[in-house]
Amino acid sequence: MTDRKAQLAANLAKVEERIASACAAVGRERTEVTLIVVTKTYPASDVRLLAELGVRHVAENRDQDAAPKAADCADLPLNWHFVGQLQTNKVRSVASYADVVQSIDRAKLVSALSAAAVRAQREIGCLIQVALDAESGERGARGGVGPDGIGELATLVAESPGLRLDGLMTVAPLAGPYAGRELAAFERLMEISSRLRADHPAANMVSAGMSADLEEAVAAGATHVRVGTAVLGVRPRLG
Repeated sequence: MTDRKAQLAANLAKVEERIASACAAVGRERTEVTLIVVTKTYPASDVRLLAELGVRHVAENRDQDAAPKAADCADLPLNWHFVGQLQTNKVRSVASYADVVQSIDRAKLVSALSAAAVRAQREIGCLIQVALDAESGERGARGGVGPDGIGELATLVAESPGLRLDGLMTVAPLAGPYAGRELAAFERLMEISSRLRADHPAANMVSAGMSADLEEAVAAGATHVRVGTAVLGVRPRLG
């Protein structure tokens, strides 16, 4: 086993232990939580090693990095998640490889992604990104739509060809009433998810929690956690 593969295996084991312990603490089954490894800034060679170690879900946040990496790894049994803020001029490229786009936050993006998915003859799962720091009608500092805009956007996704409404995503906010209160933020997301599922029962995916706060996300009820640094190490600075 190469040094890098051994390092990744050890890190994955630690993250697995954290997830399992967090599930046990609140009486959840370990199988209820899916690990998504965020591979941004790391090379395709790391993605290959992760796949060899059993990882099946990987995430990227920049199309210019993700597109060539996904192409290099097209032979692997992976689900690709796009988790960054997505500009409409990148939608056609993202639609060519992303299985799930977790950052849906405006109608214009839904329309563009739908057209691209139809063109590519693919069905793309969509998560609406919830901004818990946004006022009514505004977008959050890290992207996302305020809670009062979710219903309308969810209906639009559900009715758009080539798209599938899978659920919700959030990033713990750095400002506003939930700043520094990760568990409360994720519990609020679960309340919003419950309301969404009343109208869209299949939209039961809840993506929340990262390396620093995955335990809080699991405790609140998240179905997916997005972990990068704890698996791959501290990211190199982008020059």
